[in-house]
Amino acid sequence: MSEGFVSIGLLVLALLVVASVIGYALHLRSEGRSDTVNNLNARIRAWWGMAVVMFGAMLLGSTVTLIVFAFASAMALREFLTLTPTRQADYWPLFIAFFFAIPMQYLLLGMKWYGLFSVFIPVYVFGLVSFASALSQDTDSFFQRNAMILFAVMVCVYGVSHAPGILVLDIRGFGGRNVELLFFFLFIVQLSDVLQYVFGKLFGRHALSPQVSPSKTWEGLIGGGLSATLIGGALHPITPFGFWTATAVALQIVVCGALGGLVLSAVKRSLGAKDWGSSIAGHGGFMDRLDSVTFSAPVFFHVVRYFWT
Repeated sequence: MSEGFVSIGLLVLALLVVASVIGYALHLRSEGRSDTVNNLNARIRAWWGMAVVMFGAMLLGSTVTLIVFAFASAMALREFLTLTPTRQADYWPLFIAFFFAIPMQYLLLGMKWYGLFSVFIPVYVFGLVSFASALSQDTDSFFQRNAMILFAVMVCVYGVSHAPGILVLDIRGFGGRNVELLFFFLFIVQLSDVLQYVFGKLFGRHALSPQVSPSKTWEGLIGGGLSATLIGGALHPITPFGFWTATAVALQIVVCGALGGLVLSAVKRSLGAKDWGSSIAGHGGFMDRLDSVTFSAPVFFHVVRYFWT
């Protein structure tokens, strides 16, 4: 373990302890009768669990981390396609999505086969799923069904897989500390979500997109996003970036994460659902926690690969 990784662990531990103390104090003050406070405490307990899993995986190495992310992709894909109308004729396209696309995408990552990893899903899985759909000979809503499955795979597998992809990059002058950079990315993504929620609750007056996500506000986006961006700059010692570059990269993560969250909120609303699932108490499903990752991870991965490898 590097000193940076230890420092990261202590930082997260301190934040969780402070959040737990505040949550407990609010619980006592409301005498357990506030739904908002109860939801907050459920979220904090879930964060403890997620932090333990992620740090445990990172301690055990890149292979275990890839397996954890592959599991998260599978759960997110399951939630997505559970809400998506499918038919008996979609059996083979779904089989390809779960039992071929997911393991192959993460296997290619583990092999550091960047060329194939980057095109495997948008080229080969796209073709295989489309062929399997056509061979089913069920043309009823063919385009819509096929497009939904492909969109789900792109978001839940292709997008998410770029986050652990950071671990396999050969970053100049960074001494194999990629796990710290992965933490930087995940921390900024999730912190931005939390701070946007907090700023929105405290200062939110103007809805960002009332028909898509009524709870998101401009005040939450700007206040939470800028705060997360500045914190990203302050965390530059655990990255290969200087302060201003880390700040700019953090802003990119925040913006892409917000756009991804908004897009997937629109998808969710179109499917008539409030949450993607109920697997994570207080948070909804896996997809509710990964929505900001799906759009920001590929951009972050390719920015780092282009400029720092």
